[in-house]
Amino acid sequence: MPKCPACNKEVYFAEKVTSLGKDWHRPCLRCEKCKKVLSSGSHAEHEGKPYCHKPCYAAIFGPQGFGRGGTESHKY
Repeated sequence: MPKCPACNKEVYFAEKVTSLGKDWHRPCLRCEKCKKVLSSGSHAEHEGKPYCHKPCYAAIFGPQGFGRGGTESHKY
């Protein structure tokens, strides 16, 4: 029986959600930053951890802006 990566308890077939190559309990698949419950396949991943696309993943790992727009407004 596979174990949930978040709570380390066994995941039964009726309650499993598969994401990031692992089986999770539905309420355990949460954004690492804001803790919002995510659905399978509708989130981003960084170093094996799930994040909601907006605003968390974009704010943490997206381009960091400065200036007033234009070509100089992003740093990579």
